[in-house]
Amino acid sequence: MARLLFFRSGCADSPADSPPEAPLFVARLRQTRTRIGRVDDCDVVLPDTEVSRSHCVIDQLDGSYFLLDRSSNGTFLNGERVQRSQLKDGDRLKVGPFLVVCDLKDGSSARPTEQAQPEQRDEELVAADVELAVEQAFLTVTRGPAEGHRIRLKGGRMTVGGAGSKWAIKDPTLVKDHVKIRLLHGRTLIEPGAGAAFVGGVRVRDVFPVYPGEEVRIGGTEFLVHWDALTEQPLADHFGDMVGNTPVMQRVFGILRRVAAHHAPVLLLGESGTGKELAARGVHDASPRSGRPFVAVNCGAIAQNLFESELFGHEKGAFTGAAERRDGAFQRADGGTLFLDEVGELPEDAQAKLLRVLESGEVRRVGGADTAFPDVRVVAATNRDLGVDAQKGRFRSDLYFRLAVLAVRLPALRERPDDIAVIARTVARRIHADMQIDDDAMEALQRHEWPGNARELRNVLTRAFVLTGPRVELGSLVFNPLDTPAPRVRLIGERPAAVFEQTERAILDSALAKHGQNRSAAAKELGIPRSSLLYKLKRYGLG
Repeated sequence: MARLLFFRSGCADSPADSPPEAPLFVARLRQTRTRIGRVDDCDVVLPDTEVSRSHCVIDQLDGSYFLLDRSSNGTFLNGERVQRSQLKDGDRLKVGPFLVVCDLKDGSSARPTEQAQPEQRDEELVAADVELAVEQAFLTVTRGPAEGHRIRLKGGRMTVGGAGSKWAIKDPTLVKDHVKIRLLHGRTLIEPGAGAAFVGGVRVRDVFPVYPGEEVRIGGTEFLVHWDALTEQPLADHFGDMVGNTPVMQRVFGILRRVAAHHAPVLLLGESGTGKELAARGVHDASPRSGRPFVAVNCGAIAQNLFESELFGHEKGAFTGAAERRDGAFQRADGGTLFLDEVGELPEDAQAKLLRVLESGEVRRVGGADTAFPDVRVVAATNRDLGVDAQKGRFRSDLYFRLAVLAVRLPALRERPDDIAVIARTVARRIHADMQIDDDAMEALQRHEWPGNARELRNVLTRAFVLTGPRVELGSLVFNPLDTPAPRVRLIGERPAAVFEQTERAILDSALAKHGQNRSAAAKELGIPRSSLLYKLKRYGLG
């Protein structure tokens, strides 16, 4: 298998020099694209300030390998700075302070001590549903007085040794802070401390990588690094603007908190109105990207011929009406989160274009020749069963697996009726600080099936506030205002029907304005068929 051999800083800088005997580490090239850079979602992470966040990529096309530079400092091939070039076996790259030797022949004859660079992080999420499977790094003593003792290895530097060390081992041959170990972007590194340490019989005199399964010897103790998969049920009482007291929601909130800390794509599943956009915004706000943009795109509301422009931008004059250059959603979300709502509604050709961008990371404006590489985390949402759609050919299976790296299902409101009261009170406070719901009205809310879920609950309470003011009584509740007669309300000087018509017209106006006059999106927001919306618009002279 083709691989890259990474050597220590300053070793064999000239192409004519012979590299040292042992590389710092060896990374196998992926079958499609290998990303090299400083951030922890790259395939090969080089933690050095001279390395760009996304420094370069190596693509495999028809059995050949091509280097593409993405950095400001440059990537050097055999001593010359290059932008794009085909690689040959034996080529030498300079990436920041690292020398990289290309071994593009079959690597099956590699020495046993040369291992692929592990891809785990501090913890790796394996699945996200009701339970969470998590892979975590551990140190376990395999020989010595403390045999069998283990400790979880977390990010940052940790000292190992005798009394006074962060991980104190009962071994009289060890001194305080005997050796230092740190987990950096999923790579276990060992550093010299106050005592001698050996990896594979070689004394550690500098920062040295330790791979899973390799034993480290300090004094009379040997320990190894390994990754174990654990199953847990993380719990939380809220997440972002989402609230709920039931056990199922506490598990969902806990999973969303853990998911937020990672960089992998997230797929939010659930019926319309279950709070998928709130969950997506919460994932962004709780993530390391919280200080960067959150850009939401409703895939179901984009005209098919404008899909590329909306997501990837366009150049001036690229098509009729393109009066100026425009950034797409990917460019606007650079460094942050791109939320693709209703991703299951994308037509097949749009699915193919989205898949290409997610696989390559390359974004090109419509009508443009330049390629950009925005740093974007994708969070997608759908009310469809994409797994079934993928099996039946209604949705691209390769795109589904790209999006569903971390899939989280949000339960419908009818599955957690005990949450209705706390959600209703929270929504009421957000509508108006003085809004109150009396007991009879609350009982009616709890009896309702809520086919539109939390969105329908919010709309019901909003209409009640508009009709009767801050005190919500049973008579104030209208569960489907566009298909039922007006409620009887006590207002002086004005007929109830007229009040209802004014309210209905205001609701229609508000929904259309919110969605840029997109009638399909407005009908979805209101929970009614598009045909019903068109009838109402005609009735009130709004369409």
